[in-house]
Amino acid sequence: MEPMKVPKVTLNSGENMPIIGMGTATSPLPPPQALTSILVDAIEIGYRHFDTAAIYGTEEPLGHAVSKALELGLIKNRDEVFITSKLWNTDNHHHLVLPALKTTLKKLGLEYVDLYLIHWPVRLKPEVEGFNFTGEDAIPFEIKGTWKAMEECYRLGLAKSIGVSNFGIKKLTLLLENATIPPAVNQVEMNISWHQGKLREFCKQKGIHVSAWSPLGAYKVFWGSSAVMENPILQEIAVARNKSVAQIALRWIYEQGASAIVKSFNKERMKQNLQIFDWELRQEESDKISHIPQCRLYKAEMFVCENGPIKSLEELWDSDP
Repeated sequence: MEPMKVPKVTLNSGENMPIIGMGTATSPLPPPQALTSILVDAIEIGYRHFDTAAIYGTEEPLGHAVSKALELGLIKNRDEVFITSKLWNTDNHHHLVLPALKTTLKKLGLEYVDLYLIHWPVRLKPEVEGFNFTGEDAIPFEIKGTWKAMEECYRLGLAKSIGVSNFGIKKLTLLLENATIPPAVNQVEMNISWHQGKLREFCKQKGIHVSAWSPLGAYKVFWGSSAVMENPILQEIAVARNKSVAQIALRWIYEQGASAIVKSFNKERMKQNLQIFDWELRQEESDKISHIPQCRLYKAEMFVCENGPIKSLEELWDSDP
């Protein structure tokens, strides 16, 4: 089977990142061997960008999938795949960033990641385990020190590009004031129900690429919403164009100049999600999508606490809840 081709975007670091990435955040997790097999299938289909994180529990299966793909000849060398991972909140401390990345690399079995992101602009007490926390477990986030440590990861060659996730305009502005190396990517929730127009415009001005997580509204997963996949406007366009709803949603993101991290473990849907590059939305279709009511689907209330450093969703999301 000839793998499908996916266009790439050149980041401000000079690295080229495939526009569609395969997400690995899911609950419950498949057994490690099953997940590795799914990810090998994805490589065979044509996925070359994979998104993981320390908190997902998927770094080891992904590393094994890359190794297996090399063994099977699906890829000729490690440089053919783009691997993103993320620093979890308990390691969001200056002295813990480099050790956290080294742990990630050990789990992946790789010498470097292509992109390393600060997962949230939130710092948790180091002793917190997994998702077993409340807003009271948060402590003030010292962005200057954490970013300095991220820059060290870049200078050491352990991360080819560095960036952030879930940062609003205020937090990005503060980071840029203290950065020697600007973030290459801001990975945020973005879909037809949450356009992120102001944030995307700010990032464009600063040369920061926006990558969309939850481009399909995390449909039918642990926190998911039907706001994207059951949207009547998207359904109407999909029927008229003989496309899937997911294809319409992903094509819209692509036409906004953003990349997308999409997760499906179904082989047919994996293929469909890459078949968005040889056609375009019509102007009237884009106009209809632009008028869809807007609402952030994932609020992240778990970080908010009146006794903690993040006292409101407005504070977490930089006044854009």
